Amino acid sequence: MFTVIKTENRARRGRFTCPHGTVETPVFMNVGTQGAIKGALDAFDLEAIGCQIELSNTYHLHVRPGEELIRRRGGLHRFMNWRHPILTDSGGFQIFSLASLRKITEEGVAFRSHVDGRAIFMGPEESMAIQSALGSDIAMAFDECVANPSPKEYVRASVERTSRWLERCKTANAQYNAREDAPNPGQVLFGINQGGTFDDLRIDHMKRIAEFDLPGYAIGGLAVGEPAEVMYHILDEVLPYAPYDRPRYLMGVGTPSNILEGVARGIDFFDCVMPARNARHGHLFTHEGVINLNNLKYAEDDRPIDEGCDCHTCRMHSRAYLRHLFRCGEMLACRLAVIHNLYFYNRLMRDIRDALDQDRFESFRAAWTDVLSRRI
Repeated sequence: MFTVIKTENRARRGRFTCPHGTVETPVFMNVGTQGAIKGALDAFDLEAIGCQIELSNTYHLHVRPGEELIRRRGGLHRFMNWRHPILTDSGGFQIFSLASLRKITEEGVAFRSHVDGRAIFMGPEESMAIQSALGSDIAMAFDECVANPSPKEYVRASVERTSRWLERCKTANAQYNAREDAPNPGQVLFGINQGGTFDDLRIDHMKRIAEFDLPGYAIGGLAVGEPAEVMYHILDEVLPYAPYDRPRYLMGVGTPSNILEGVARGIDFFDCVMPARNARHGHLFTHEGVINLNNLKYAEDDRPIDEGCDCHTCRMHSRAYLRHLFRCGEMLACRLAVIHNLYFYNRLMRDIRDALDQDRFESFRAAWTDVLSRRI
């Protein structure tokens, strides 16, 4: 299902195949948490901006509209009218970040919905059942997301529990795939490495979950407030123990510079809400750095957002027009800005793949890492 086509130092150029298509890696997954990209983009827009794989969230879709409603519609692909691969996050991060009251036991987590306060219980089996009903191509294991920093002994106990949960996830995933009414019987399970910022716990956990022989592995619990250098250090320490022939997914990351540094260390999959969220507030990525369209200096700027970009927004509209839309509170401002930022990210990944194909990734990284993080 995953092939490493070539490498440049630790960076990898790969190809991942699943029931709804082939994904060229490294890849950025566009985040449609509730089955839609925030900013009024639909499946047609996702194809136009070069999206290869979309990510939706188990917890949010369980709360609204409910996975059984989606199952009756034929699964999330048909519900969204999206023909390409989908990854569903397990809901663990959202439970630990949104639920105000929660109780963790060996069985799972009891908590109250952030929407209406109703009691919900989710454990490995429940998360797998929801993701099976959604019919995603990649289901993520249910894990505990601990805050950074946390006491080492608590993190150790959490990691051990996450390993036990992973075993239950694997069993449940196989059982649900075998059901006659499974929307996507080819759904695969990715495990998640945890361990906070403790090198030894991270390494031990990766060794442990590698024994499960899963189709892919993620690095979770990073990009949650720790310095970027700490995240890079953890990747340097743990990735040598990740199975070489399986995709590696750095969850919730990140900026263009984070992505370049992640690729350099051997990461294949990325996702982050940041490019769409920033776009909705007028913060846009360009090949010269990040601009803030709310600034007065753009009021009469007739240039496109990025003169080196050929997205719909840059081909059709000026900075002055977008700033006007933001100032007026027009919905179109968010849509056009999100189209640009997500196109920018997908094009960045295409450029990274081209650089890897041509054995020039290191020079590409050196040329762009600092530039893309610069604020203008």
